[in-house]
Amino acid sequence: MGKTLVVVTHPKLGSSKINKRWIEELQKHPDAILVHDLHAAYPSFEIDIQKEQKLLEAADKVVLQFPFYWFNCPPFLKKWIDVVLSHGWAYGKNSGYKLAGKKFALAVTAGIKEEDYRDSGRYEYTLEELTRPFEVTFKYIKSDYRPLYAFYGEEHNPTKEAIDHNAKKYIDFIKAL
Repeated sequence: MGKTLVVVTHPKLGSSKINKRWIEELQKHPDAILVHDLHAAYPSFEIDIQKEQKLLEAADKVVLQFPFYWFNCPPFLKKWIDVVLSHGWAYGKNSGYKLAGKKFALAVTAGIKEEDYRDSGRYEYTLEELTRPFEVTFKYIKSDYRPLYAFYGEEHNPTKEAIDHNAKKYIDFIKAL
């Protein structure tokens, strides 16, 4: 499977149902998966850029895991992308494109039901369309962007069985990257 870095960004992880359960499942595979919680690592929101870049360089695959709200990622993840994927390291003239060819994917929890994320649905766009800026970003740095993984309908009180099943499928998703 290779070493996978899962960068978790959730401002209220303690009260999360899905992200917390996903992490529990990920932690059952410590030889293959490194879970990196940005809020735990940087409670002051001051990111150690070199440390983050080393983590990325050491991984074979990278998954950004976060709740999808206001049709975007949490602001701390956006900051992380802005400062860690820096010019001269991740892209740009003479940069070496340190993440070129590395597989990147998103693992997203959405409160809204899947049928609402369709062109015929309530919001008229798919989750894949709404996360297109991530795809463009990872293509820009010459990484290999893979399809996203999602849990839909979190705000509709999913059953424990549905959450557990989805968490196990998340591991399968990571193995297949």
